[in-house]
Amino acid sequence: MGSLILVVDDETNIIDVCTVYLEREGYQVLAASNGDEAIRLWRLHSPQLIVLDLMMPGKNGWQVCEEIRNEQDVPIIMLTARGDEMDRLMGLTIGADDYLTKPFSPRELVLRANAILRRLQRSHVDPATVSAGAKPAHIMKFPGLEINVLQRSVWVDGKTVELTVKEFELLHLFAGHPEQVFSRNQLLNKIWDIDYYGDTTTVTVHIRRLREKIEPNPSQPRYIKTVWGIGYKFEGREPS
Repeated sequence: MGSLILVVDDETNIIDVCTVYLEREGYQVLAASNGDEAIRLWRLHSPQLIVLDLMMPGKNGWQVCEEIRNEQDVPIIMLTARGDEMDRLMGLTIGADDYLTKPFSPRELVLRANAILRRLQRSHVDPATVSAGAKPAHIMKFPGLEINVLQRSVWVDGKTVELTVKEFELLHLFAGHPEQVFSRNQLLNKIWDIDYYGDTTTVTVHIRRLREKIEPNPSQPRYIKTVWGIGYKFEGREPS
C-alpha cells in the first residue's frame, strides 16, 4: 500500500486532479478544503507528505505549515497561485520543503512527491543492519557537532537541534563529503531530485535556515562555508 498524502486546497478541481494522478501512482490520498480541516486530518492520520495550498480563506497555508512545523517535520509541498518570489521565500522560510506555482502540471506534482518520498525512504537506516558491538558508522562526529543517521538526530555542543527533512538531508550530504564543494544546482539535483532550471531559491533559503540552527554564529559559519561564485562546502575541523 502506497504512502498517504494529504492534499489541501480550496479549489475542488485542483483536489480532484491531484487525487487522480497521485492515486494512479499508487498513493493513498486524503483531501481537505481549508486549513482547519487540514490540521484535523494531519493529526488523525499522520500522512507521509502534505500538498498545501498557500492562499485559502480562514487559516491559510502559511499558518498551517507553521503549526505543523512546530510539532513535526513531515515533508510539505507548497502550492502558490502567484510566481511572486516573496511567496516562495515565505513558504520556504517557515518550513515548506518544496513549492509549485499555479497553474502546475499534475505530473510535475507526482514527480516532486516521488522524489521527496524516495529520498526520505533512503535516508532511514534499518536498525537490523547495525551489528551489536560494531563501529557506529551511522554516527558522524565533528568538533561541537554530532549527527546520528539512524535516529535522524543532531546535537550541537551537546544540545539537540530539530531539523526538517530537507535540512537534515543537506547536513548529512555535506558531512559525508567534507571539503567537497557543491554548487546550488548540484544540491538541487541531489537533495530535491528535480531540475529547477536555474532557480536556486530553495537551496539558498534552506542553507540559511540550517546555519541558523547549527552555527554558533550564522553570519560567520563554522561548518557550512560559502564558496563565492560556486556554492557551499562543509568544514568539520577544529577552528583555527
